[in-house]
Amino acid sequence: MSGSIRKLLAGALLAGCVIGVSPAFAQTSLLNVSYDVARDFYRDYNPLFQKYWQEKTGETIEVKQSHAGSSKQVRSVADGLEADVVTMNQAPDVDFLAEKGLVAKDYARKFPNNASPYTSTMVFIVRAGNPKGLRDWPDLVKSGVQVILPHPKNTGNGRYSYLAAWGYALGQPGGNDGTALEFVGKLLKNAPLFASGGRDATTTFMQRKIGDVLVSFESEAELIAKEFGKGEFDVVYPSLSILAEFPAAIVEKVVDKKGTRKEAQAYLEYLWSKDGQENAAKNYLRPRDAEVSKKYAAQFPPIKTFTVDEVFGGWSQASPAHFKDGGSFDQIYKSN
Repeated sequence: MSGSIRKLLAGALLAGCVIGVSPAFAQTSLLNVSYDVARDFYRDYNPLFQKYWQEKTGETIEVKQSHAGSSKQVRSVADGLEADVVTMNQAPDVDFLAEKGLVAKDYARKFPNNASPYTSTMVFIVRAGNPKGLRDWPDLVKSGVQVILPHPKNTGNGRYSYLAAWGYALGQPGGNDGTALEFVGKLLKNAPLFASGGRDATTTFMQRKIGDVLVSFESEAELIAKEFGKGEFDVVYPSLSILAEFPAAIVEKVVDKKGTRKEAQAYLEYLWSKDGQENAAKNYLRPRDAEVSKKYAAQFPPIKTFTVDEVFGGWSQASPAHFKDGGSFDQIYKSN
């Protein structure tokens, strides 16, 4: 195999799954490196932005997408994948790039809503008819129940699921970190495996038919319905869950090198436009815009949620306490 071919293959692996949306003779090209479950959202969003940008400036623009597990993606960017923007599913991944000097340290203040244009929450996706009668978090720790979720230490989806269960346990009468550790330990003991990402978890549950319940983003349920049919599963909303935010940021060094700062800024800002917010709702992500949210209220059942800031003091405290080496996940994993 020639050196040039090896380089091309290495680049393809580094970028994960890259999808191009490229009008002929595009004058500018952007690469959006994102998490795996966002593939459909940005596939629908990119043409909306391209149309807006051409009407506004007269310029054509090519948009490429790269999708894999969130933490894997930011490591690829840190290792040299030239993303103009990153759109992730948890702040720690963008914080990692900020620590590397690739993203502004105050990225969360560069755009509205902590730079998160939409939100979601963690729900239970169960087999059709809910044969195990799974209604709330305590049902997931019962004997004989298999829980499918992505790896809590390595994925945003898995971390949100872990923290959602921990926050639920904390909120019970007499709840404290000790009882939460015990509760989450029981839940993880019911996980026959940890998937590598949100899509892998869905494939494990839906195609490989492993598990009684998949814990995932609310938006993932609609993607499953499109692929497998709504009659294949039910969605259960627990009594309490976590508010998942999806931060976006400009990769400073790349846009300065490529001269694409203006386009990258506009690409992310347009996520808060009516078109961007409608696209979020159509992809079952909860929009920030009040009017759009009201328009699509019927598809988003009310659910009581808490934020990482409210319960854990922010990701800067939650990450080392739970997911760094020696944190609560490691303590549970060793005891299990």
